[in-house]
Amino acid sequence: MMGSWLVLAAAICTSMLGQVLLKMGTLGSGGFIHQLFRWQTIIGLGFYGGAAMLYIVALRKLPMSVALPCTAASYVIIAMIGHFGFGEALGLQKIAAIALISAGVVLLATA
Repeated sequence: MMGSWLVLAAAICTSMLGQVLLKMGTLGSGGFIHQLFRWQTIIGLGFYGGAAMLYIVALRKLPMSVALPCTAASYVIIAMIGHFGFGEALGLQKIAAIALISAGVVLLATA
């Protein structure tokens, strides 16, 4: 069972890396088609595919009602990466939402 939690954690991390790469692909000039073929976008989509495969493996042992909400942990980390890495706003409302998400993930993971 511990291995399934590690695979789920790997799926979450892989998905987050894909999200960061997709965001990096939006930086710079050019339209949507140009963005679509940037190396960051292509590799980011590959990481998303890898994350889906890892998630499928984790679901073999973990209940979906626990595994899927645990992926919400990525929202917390991505909000921090967005703020510190890309200069996105992080106001009081977002901090409160992150706290609620964190509490929910902890409650589900320990149920």
